[in-house]
Amino acid sequence: MKNHYKEIILFLFQLFMFYIFPLTAGPTDAMGMVFIIIIMTFILSIFMGLTQTKIKYIYPILNSIFFIPSVFIYYNETAFIHALWYFVISSVGLLIGIFMMYLKRKIYGHNN
Repeated sequence: MKNHYKEIILFLFQLFMFYIFPLTAGPTDAMGMVFIIIIMTFILSIFMGLTQTKIKYIYPILNSIFFIPSVFIYYNETAFIHALWYFVISSVGLLIGIFMMYLKRKIYGHNN
């Protein structure tokens, strides 16, 4: 559990974005809220890519799965397509983070 401290914090923040953050949006703020959640998902995915554990590879799948219950809570059935978008955005962010980690190792020559 201690080995995955960073990943757990990132997962919890992602859950916050899916379940608590929409409570702050008014009825006319829907597009802005979705945009902020997408941007935060991308940023969190980059940070997840920078971690050194293998659990990071399931992050895009978990993002999609974690989003689905929020469709029933906050949105309607047309929002199911967003689960796919969160998977794609998470995958791209994760790959960018992994690439940044690769460059760091190449430049500095160590694993930290």
